[in-house]
Amino acid sequence: MRGDVEWGSIPGLVRSAAERYAEAEAVVEGRTRISYAELGARVERSTAACVAAGIAPGDRVAIWAPNSSDWIVAALGAVSAGAVLVPINTRFKGAEAADVLRRSGARLLFVTGTFLGTSYVASLRRAVERGPGLPDLDQVVVLSDDAPEDFRTWKDFLAGGDGVGPAEVRARSAAVEGSWPSDIVFTSGTTGRPKGAVITHAQTLRAYEIWCDLAGLRQGDRYLIVNPFFHTFGYKAGVLACLMRGATMIPQPVFNIDTALANIAAERVSVLPGPPTLHQSLLDHPARDAHDLSALRLVVTGAAVVPLRLVERLRGELGVETVLTAYGLSEASGIVTMCRRGDDPTVIASTSGRAIPGTEVRVEAEVGEPGEVLVRGFNVMRGYYEDQAGTAEVLTRDGWLRTGDVGVLDAGGNLRITDRIKDMFIVGGFNAYPAEIEQLLGLHPDVADVAVIGVPDARLGEVGKAYVVRRPHSAMTSDDLIAWARREMANYKVPRWVAFVAELPRNASGKVLKGELRRS
Repeated sequence: MRGDVEWGSIPGLVRSAAERYAEAEAVVEGRTRISYAELGARVERSTAACVAAGIAPGDRVAIWAPNSSDWIVAALGAVSAGAVLVPINTRFKGAEAADVLRRSGARLLFVTGTFLGTSYVASLRRAVERGPGLPDLDQVVVLSDDAPEDFRTWKDFLAGGDGVGPAEVRARSAAVEGSWPSDIVFTSGTTGRPKGAVITHAQTLRAYEIWCDLAGLRQGDRYLIVNPFFHTFGYKAGVLACLMRGATMIPQPVFNIDTALANIAAERVSVLPGPPTLHQSLLDHPARDAHDLSALRLVVTGAAVVPLRLVERLRGELGVETVLTAYGLSEASGIVTMCRRGDDPTVIASTSGRAIPGTEVRVEAEVGEPGEVLVRGFNVMRGYYEDQAGTAEVLTRDGWLRTGDVGVLDAGGNLRITDRIKDMFIVGGFNAYPAEIEQLLGLHPDVADVAVIGVPDARLGEVGKAYVVRRPHSAMTSDDLIAWARREMANYKVPRWVAFVAELPRNASGKVLKGELRRS
């Protein structure tokens, strides 16, 4: 496989792209336009700063910030220094981010300043003051021109690497091997306890070389990256895929349909992956016809049910040449199955395609019948970070990953996801885990018992509904609990509905009967 052999590691990919596509635009961010040669130079400076800061190969470096050119440079600089990248969800509150930092043992954190009206620095400080602290975290770098006295600004951090020579930087990045971990993506299992899927450089390069081939990404494409960089879809199918093909990255920090329309028209965007809600919003926007969207040629979607009508409208109304669906999870490098160009629209709309090359997918049931989806191949994680018990629960001795998803395989090998053993539901493209939300809601002093399920929502696909047993004499209302939840957890996790009940239905072993809640 070309990506595995040619580049060897992600820093090898960065160097190759800087040389091969030197004069081409790598990143466009407002009026800022960065060539591939300049991006390579910026990443080398970031690498030097990491070396000067004492980051050693294998150290974990976290980043908690929205999509931007600084995110790209900071992340690739850390990985080029041999560090293991730990992306943190920007929708996390301080306590949630601190938990990931603590579990990963991150030594360095890159954090945004103020984003969407929230000071992430202040949020982190409050979480640390309330919690057990972050003993492994040596340095915090604010991706801004201002930072508290005990933190460093991005400019100051970069300047700290000026004493590290180019030869030392090149030697450090050249020493990175494909078998080394490249990142730890934290997700939540059925217990709600965050678990970090460890993925290597070689796995990443091979998987996204395949993604590029199947999607048909090519040099000269202009890629609007709305998918968050903290997610595999944004970082690997976005940033790294563009590096592989010499496409131009146009990062968008927040999904806003008006901004997206303006970007697509002004920058002649040709590639627009994202959840179905993104494309539905694009098609239904009242001012759509006022924008020139004619350059758009490639859409890759997934993470939710994709209506056949959406595929037909993208092709018919916008003239999008290629519309594909895919399925993946963090534990399998973010990619398991994918449709192929030329597939019938009904296959694209009703399935997530077939196993990617080098992998196997099976369902523990007869063909056409639902069962748990299992995956085996080069893309399966090395395990959960420092969690042998959790790893043993999902990885079999013969290498199969138990995904926890229920699906159906048709005779052609196309996979359709039908349910989730883990009770996970998807809110506007983001995975929401009931057990984690239940644990957080259980912290409210007036909540005696709680269960959360996903319910249909016309705009977001699914949203959470909480069934709550109030403590005696509590006068808490649904609005009270929802308002409290908005302060304590990422917005997509917040239940949109609350039903108060006298008790939760449970079986003889004490497990909540969520099937009864869904039927209620």
